[in-house]
Amino acid sequence: MTETELKFRMDPPGLQRAQTRLAVMIGAGSLPAPRLLRSVYYDTPDHALRGARIALRLRQSGDDWEQTVKAASTNHGGLQRGAEDNSPAPDAQIDLTRIGDTELRQRIGDLADPAQLSPVFETAMHRVAVPVTMADGAVVEVALDRGDIRAGTRAMPFHELELELKSGGTGALFDAAAQLLPDGGLRLSRMSKAERGFRLASDGTLVPPPAPRTACKVAMGKDTPVNIALRNILRECFDQIASNAETVRDIDDPEGPHQLRIGLRRLRSALAVFRPALDRDAIAPLHAEARWLAQEVGALRDLDVAAIDLLTPEARACPNEPGFPALLRALQIRTDARRAALRTVLTGPRCQRFLIDLARAIETEDWTRGADDDRLHVLDQPVGLLAREALASRWKKCTTRAKGIETLSLDARHALRKELKKLRYAVEFFDPLLPRKRKAHFLKRLKTLQNIFGDLNDLHMAETLFLAPGAPGAGDPNAQRALGRLLGSRTARADAAWHDARARWQDLSATKPCW
Repeated sequence: MTETELKFRMDPPGLQRAQTRLAVMIGAGSLPAPRLLRSVYYDTPDHALRGARIALRLRQSGDDWEQTVKAASTNHGGLQRGAEDNSPAPDAQIDLTRIGDTELRQRIGDLADPAQLSPVFETAMHRVAVPVTMADGAVVEVALDRGDIRAGTRAMPFHELELELKSGGTGALFDAAAQLLPDGGLRLSRMSKAERGFRLASDGTLVPPPAPRTACKVAMGKDTPVNIALRNILRECFDQIASNAETVRDIDDPEGPHQLRIGLRRLRSALAVFRPALDRDAIAPLHAEARWLAQEVGALRDLDVAAIDLLTPEARACPNEPGFPALLRALQIRTDARRAALRTVLTGPRCQRFLIDLARAIETEDWTRGADDDRLHVLDQPVGLLAREALASRWKKCTTRAKGIETLSLDARHALRKELKKLRYAVEFFDPLLPRKRKAHFLKRLKTLQNIFGDLNDLHMAETLFLAPGAPGAGDPNAQRALGRLLGSRTARADAAWHDARARWQDLSATKPCW
């Protein structure tokens, strides 16, 4: 049996709000009383089952015991899919012969001697579970769990909202989530209770410490259908966005906003690269919301760059200039306020709706609905064909923007910089399809040129930030003197960079494309 679930980590107030909305959804004045579910998870001393992504447990509900095996679950957009085998366990003992799935039984038998299996941790959850019939007829079981996870002497509270698809389409899970959690603040649960229990046993925590997440390569072959490549690339974009949104909410690491903005840019680039396979009207709202959120994130990222890459190096180079500490303090005040504002955005209903809509579109492959014959043909064709066309198109836009490069205005330079960035994202999307050596040579020259354009953009960003009305340090003469030093230094650097950019463009344009 395959199980499909959508899970969210909750805090107690959020779970209570979801419970109140659940009662409204089913038209009930009250919900069933909670059931206590006690689950004991077993493994070998070296955690061989965990290593194979298999969870083996006994669960007690009232006087009844059940043995469950869960295996090889995938998690995309918070949606967990995996094989599950359940059987009664009246003696409250693990018995591998009870496993009805022959393949699962064989795998566990190969991994573990039954005599070596012993309890590693347990969960005790007070669960309220109600089946909900959605508007499209799909049935979703909504479960609200309150309890704790225990491993030895360690115990930590845990609250979770679990939506399990009983019948109908996957989209019903996201529809239910949108109704139960309209106010924002959700956190997708990317780990099973089993993985959390193992982590508690080994590390003493239920979740890894928050950290920025960089983009990962997406596996594909030249003959992979466009539809599959598109889905997997969008999944990777979503995971980078959702993970870094949580990181920005939890810690002040400036790499968090940086990677979040990259994830949003990669998403928009992917939607553009795969445009022949997509319904423009259908993806327009997602594209617009990604642009909106990127602007919100970009406001913080620009402040971080101003402090880390511009002001701090200049202050170190001019240790006797008292204006730099004053300017940095003023900038820090602005940055702290912007970070707080962004966290409000990330926990708000608009951002949450965007994430749910994006995950829903990806996991239901929404772009296939209503597709005409032309789009269906594109979706079915090998991705290698689309990749060559898309990369050639991106390159052509770069060469068009670069015409007359010696006389480009500041706005035209900025437009060229953006096209180069889109080209790089496209090359990275199709990385597995490209000749390794040619790709590395092309990307090296492309990245060199991008870094130069970054210096040009830094000057523009500094002028926009520090010369605007009410800018940081605007009323401080010392800060203004330091600002003059900064802008003078960056202007000289930008002039040199622009001279170098023209030469590096000639290098890149003379390089044989890697597609």
